[in-house]
Amino acid sequence: MTMNIMFCGDDKMTDGVLIATLSLMRHTDQPLHIYVLTAKLNVNGHAYQPFSAVTAERMADLMRQENPQHRLTRIDITDLFMANPPQANMTTMFTPYCMLRLYADLIPELPDRVLYLDTDIVCRRSFSNLYQEPMKDVDIAGVLDHYGKWWFHHKLTWFDYINSGVLLMNLASIRQDGLLVRCRRLIRHRWLFMPDQSALNIIAKSKQILPRKYNEQHKVETDTVFQHFTTSFRFWPRFRIVTVKPWQISAVHQQLGLHEYDDLLNDYRQLAPKLKEVS
Repeated sequence: MTMNIMFCGDDKMTDGVLIATLSLMRHTDQPLHIYVLTAKLNVNGHAYQPFSAVTAERMADLMRQENPQHRLTRIDITDLFMANPPQANMTTMFTPYCMLRLYADLIPELPDRVLYLDTDIVCRRSFSNLYQEPMKDVDIAGVLDHYGKWWFHHKLTWFDYINSGVLLMNLASIRQDGLLVRCRRLIRHRWLFMPDQSALNIIAKSKQILPRKYNEQHKVETDTVFQHFTTSFRFWPRFRIVTVKPWQISAVHQQLGLHEYDDLLNDYRQLAPKLKEVS
């Protein structure tokens, strides 16, 4: 069984996609098909460059060396995005690339089931049980947002606000009921904090809450499958906001005190220069 994984991002996300992909390959014997959605965008004079086609091909070669059945497909959706841009949310604190996943239903290459991952995710153990969730009559499945679950929820339901950094997507169902069509309509006309995540939580009526181990945003436990390097708040010895990403190796060591990924990060450090396109 091939496991289909989707990332979204520009050329700045190469490091994250590489680390996440290396970690995925370490924890599955099944073929992986990585899909990278990207686009060339210009927002308020800032030119965003797409995930490089050269880098994608080199990463695909690397994956095939590990398992000849592994694949990587880069999909440029610039035209799709610009044909129906999220006008009300183009200049939020988040880059427009966070919203590319909301166009997944329009991409025929994407299969009926996809596991979307943010590029600051590291896989720690087998994720096959997550990928094989039944998803009966469910569009999306995700873990509660560590902070957002306390502040954002449906008026009649507590603790239903999911973090979209790890999102199992039933595209077959989504294409039928139009979930992403309605999400795109919402972000086009209404400003939202964390627009992609908020739109999914507001619009989705059939979503499944997954165990915390599938998207650990705070404290890693022994059963954690995916660690999500999100922004966190620290209160001791003083209040501070901490944002450390996996490719910031010194900060991972010094600020987070994490060394368990050293082998993974050493592989990343050796491979990254070989994958990036030299202009």
